[in-house]
Amino acid sequence: MIKVTRLDGTEYYINPHQIECMEIRPDTALVMLSGKTYIVREEADDVLQRIDAYRNRLRPHVVQE
Repeated sequence: MIKVTRLDGTEYYINPHQIECMEIRPDTALVMLSGKTYIVREEADDVLQRIDAYRNRLRPHVVQE
């Protein structure tokens, strides 16, 4: 899950695997696979960085010899 912020300042977590697309309208809108849309304060680049960090945490760490 990644943390995002509603326009009213409420923080919550969202499953990044359920995001179908992001729209910049000028606010960032997360459009989910269910069709629901969440408007968040974060810039699209920040959301993408959080998704990358989340996915990196899920990957097993490879030990190099």
